[in-house]
Amino acid sequence: MAEVFKILMVEDDPNFGMVMKSYLEINGFNVTWIQDGRQAVPAFKASSYDICILDVMLPNVDGFTIGAEMKAINAQVPIVFLTAKVLKEDMLKGFTLGADDYITKPFDSEILICKIKAILNRNVSLVEVKESIEFQIGIALFIPEFRLLKINSEEIKLSPKESDLLQLLCENKNKVLARDVALKQVWGETGYFTTRSMDVYITKLRKYLKDVPDVEIINLHGSGYQLRTS
Repeated sequence: MAEVFKILMVEDDPNFGMVMKSYLEINGFNVTWIQDGRQAVPAFKASSYDICILDVMLPNVDGFTIGAEMKAINAQVPIVFLTAKVLKEDMLKGFTLGADDYITKPFDSEILICKIKAILNRNVSLVEVKESIEFQIGIALFIPEFRLLKINSEEIKLSPKESDLLQLLCENKNKVLARDVALKQVWGETGYFTTRSMDVYITKLRKYLKDVPDVEIINLHGSGYQLRTS
């Protein structure tokens, strides 16, 4: 019997929400639909979900705030933001919060289904391939299985994308990690906004490693990145 994935959908438009819930259920998903932003996080805490779909413009609590709280509770659950706003700053904000995708209304329902399935399949694949391996990065120790970066006595818990990106860099240590390769393996696609999102994550990794001697992440313009160690 095929696994039924659970979706938490937060959408205040009753007509749009009803149509989208029905379409998702027709395609085999189990959908919990919340219309009030204040109810989203309690619903998230009350059960386990495979993916969350959040409208950005919601009554009482906006989607970005909800998404940030959800990521603080469980950073592994994928989030897709829905919005009628097409401002670049809003899209970048969504990706910075850890969104797996950002879809502008109106959109093709079949494309939404394809994106959801791609995100879920990618997350399952990443979990399956992770082994109990460790990477030594100068004096730092990185353990992908637990998304843990140890620097002396400090322990840093990485987000799923931070961990996946750092693992790719470690696997290609002192070699060039092509930008498109990283985007496809971690984000599942290439594009302007996913590229900008990856740049944000690279900046975060540089910050974590800034006090590690003889270690740096180099930006090779037009090519990609390199984790350079002595």
